[in-house]
Amino acid sequence: QVQLVEAGGGLVQAGGSLRLSCAASGRTLNGWTMAWFRQTPGKEREFVVAITWSSGSTAYADSVQGRFTISRHIAKNTVLVQMNNLKPEDTAVYYCAAAATWRRPRLPGEYNYWGQGTQVTVSS
Repeated sequence: QVQLVEAGGGLVQAGGSLRLSCAASGRTLNGWTMAWFRQTPGKEREFVVAITWSSGSTAYADSVQGRFTISRHIAKNTVLVQMNNLKPEDTAVYYCAAAATWRRPRLPGEYNYWGQGTQVTVSS
C-alpha cells in the first residue's frame, strides 16, 4: 500500500505561482512513477506531469511545459511541482498519483494509488 498526501493548493491571481507537494509513505518508490493529474467538474482526469522516481526523468503535458517543474526529494519521499505563470485554465483539483512502473504513463487507469486532491484556483 502507498499513502499519498497532497498539500499546497490555494487561490492565486493569473501570472502567479504555487507549489504543490505530495508526501508518499508505505513502501519504497524505486522503479515507480509519481505524477500529478488534474480534474474539473464534468471533465475527465487530465495528465499534467510525471517523474520516474529512480532516474528523475520527467514528462510534461504540452499545456504546462515551460511553466511547471516536477522534482522529488528522495530523503523525504516527497514529490514537488512548482507551478509558475498560472492561468485561469489551470484551475482544477490536482491529484497526486503513483504507478508501479518507471514508464511515466499518461493515463489515469495505469496508476495504482491516488491522493485526496487539492484545489488550485487561478483568478483572472
